[in-house]
Amino acid sequence: MQDIPEKTIIRAAEGDLEAFEEIYRLSSSYVYTLAYRVTRNAEDAQEVTQDVFLSVHRNLRRFQFRSSFKTWIYRITANMAINTYRKRAKHRERHVEFDETTGTDHPAERPGAVEKNDNEALVRSMLEGLPPEQRACLVLKEIEGLKYHEIAKVLNININTVRSRLKRAREKLIARHRKRGQS
Repeated sequence: MQDIPEKTIIRAAEGDLEAFEEIYRLSSSYVYTLAYRVTRNAEDAQEVTQDVFLSVHRNLRRFQFRSSFKTWIYRITANMAINTYRKRAKHRERHVEFDETTGTDHPAERPGAVEKNDNEALVRSMLEGLPPEQRACLVLKEIEGLKYHEIAKVLNININTVRSRLKRAREKLIARHRKRGQS
């Protein structure tokens, strides 16, 4: 995400729509990408992106530059994406149970749902089994390149919690990779 000048943020907080559009233009793809990596669903990522910018618009006046704007928007996005994933996961569980009782296939298991990019599909499948909190930490660390203290600030958690979530996530990924190798 490109740095957003402080004066643009201040102007947007004062109601300047052009300044807010500039913020959106400079950060929306970044927000969408992070949301997608946590939710693993394009529609959910779009919804999270919209919700993030509604929240940013409503709360920009309260932003006090104690952290970077990037950290602030990360925190909003990560939390909304995790909440959306949890909400959808509960719905998916009920949907799968219904499909199993009715004997129908789940849409994701139909031919044609296979991803074009094998590497992307592999990463997605490896991340799929992780709890959303661990997935968010792993995405922020390994894909977005944040440092431990930055992740802690973004997710509003203790740095030791970041370390333990990353450790557990990596252990699960290694175990899953070993299990695939034996299959």
